[in-house]
Amino acid sequence: MKSLIHIMLAIVLACGLLAFVASKLEATGSAGGEDTLVVYNWGEYIDPSLLKQFEEETGIAVIYETYDSNEAMLTKIRQGGSTYDVAVPSEYTIETMIKEDLLIEVDHSKLKNLKNIDPYFLDLPFDPKNKYSVPYFWGTVGIVYNPKELPKHLTFDSWDDLWDPALKDKVFLVDGAREVIGMGLNSLGYSLNSRDENELREALEKLKKLNGNVKAIIGDEITPLMVNNEATVAVTFSGQAADMMSENEDLDFAVPAEGSNLWFDNMVIPKTSSNVEGAHQFINFMLDAKVAAQNTDYVGYAIPNQAAWELLDEEVVKDERFYPSEESRTNLEVYENLGLELLGKYNEDFLEFKMSLN
Repeated sequence: MKSLIHIMLAIVLACGLLAFVASKLEATGSAGGEDTLVVYNWGEYIDPSLLKQFEEETGIAVIYETYDSNEAMLTKIRQGGSTYDVAVPSEYTIETMIKEDLLIEVDHSKLKNLKNIDPYFLDLPFDPKNKYSVPYFWGTVGIVYNPKELPKHLTFDSWDDLWDPALKDKVFLVDGAREVIGMGLNSLGYSLNSRDENELREALEKLKKLNGNVKAIIGDEITPLMVNNEATVAVTFSGQAADMMSENEDLDFAVPAEGSNLWFDNMVIPKTSSNVEGAHQFINFMLDAKVAAQNTDYVGYAIPNQAAWELLDEEVVKDERFYPSEESRTNLEVYENLGLELLGKYNEDFLEFKMSLN
């Protein structure tokens, strides 16, 4: 009996010890400091070898964590608890973070490579004078497709091509409320930042008519599926399309004439940072022309770094599918911060659309 009691006590003590260790590990998770930098970024959105290069040049160890949506990133930073020194939100999220006082002002005197950024990408409405953020990547939302597998009349110069009966069970959609609802709004000639309930209802009803054509609504797995010809058409981000096209030469990319999203992802320093100096070092490092060029070669998205353009293949930066001219950008819209209530409406409509699919 005593031996049984001893065994039970040992089990209880072991469980207690494991719980204590787990709590300590959780408490130290994402813990930064002067010799450590915690970078919070989208998945597959940096060349891993550059993190190693930064560590070698500065002696600062990088902890790299990822998220799959602006909303997930924002929730984690709002909660505090975890130390994040650098994050890479999109423009409308940056606007929200500024309003909620979640960011540290960037010290431009510590960013000598900021001069490399094309002025077009600076001083934008979501962050005047770039007080809180520094450009990282930019791009559009459009349609990647395989013309060899489609009727010739489908060129995707218009969003309406997605509703063509020839596309039955052949379309992938990116899993994003702003992107899909925005696509529906744009197809009707409305702003993708619409606040009009009638326009939103009309867009939702039109999207429901895609039933039958939509094969799946998915995230990063769109890339290998399109590369392997598992579908013929996908609504996705320009950089993701570029990745697909680099592996499958049959694919092409178009941004419909009715308009689409022009997005910007910028680097910021959250107030959770415990290594503000290291954060500035990292941002300046990523702004270096050679580093930026290597990063875009790996990631596939368009960079705002003018100095790096000279180091890239000319055919890359002159490809207007991925580097649209300033003139053609006039037909594109940047996502606005819609506020929690209206954003909730977009998310509800998106969920209703997904539930309507067979």
